[in-house]
Amino acid sequence: MSDKSDLYALDLAAVSFVQACGGPCSDGCVVLARIGEDAWALGDSKRPDLEPLRFSSEELSAAGIDPTRFGLAL
Repeated sequence: MSDKSDLYALDLAAVSFVQACGGPCSDGCVVLARIGEDAWALGDSKRPDLEPLRFSSEELSAAGIDPTRFGLAL
């Protein structure tokens, strides 16, 4: 993605988010979904009313977030 605003133009309606937890997920977890070839959406299951943040693969990696921990392929 060349422009960060392009990430927010991607539709999340048909996207499936998955959780990754370090412990019990009863209080909520971080959720991640692939939303494009080089695009990811990161949300909080405790706050489903908030729009997920969007990241390129490079930004996600720089933040130390590994999609394989969520069971997602790179």
